[in-house]
Amino acid sequence: QLQLVESGGGLVQPGGSLRLSCAASGFTLDYYGIGWFRQAPGKEREAVSGFSSIDNSTYYADSVKGRFTISRDNTKNTVYLQMDSLKPEDTGIYYCVVNWRGLAPKTLFEVDYGGQGTQVTVSS
Repeated sequence: QLQLVESGGGLVQPGGSLRLSCAASGFTLDYYGIGWFRQAPGKEREAVSGFSSIDNSTYYADSVKGRFTISRDNTKNTVYLQMDSLKPEDTGIYYCVVNWRGLAPKTLFEVDYGGQGTQVTVSS
């Protein structure tokens, strides 16, 4: 059974850090494109970061470059998103997503499967 389970969300003050985790089961993450999307209240879901299994490249949205870092542990079949220098505009539900063709998903059309999400709130 395919499953992606996100964890690590919570409430943090501006300037703080969080590390999100996404544990996969039922398939091997290393074979596919993997990424993180987020959805803020009243806004559309947007790509935050991703890995391509085709060329091992990474993708970051302009709004998070220099602050967020995506990584993965193949031994744990888990992908992480380290989020530093958090801002209130980073608030939203963060979703782990997969592209079966190996692309780093950057649009919703490139998302083939996703988790239930974890809430991140940045507020003082």
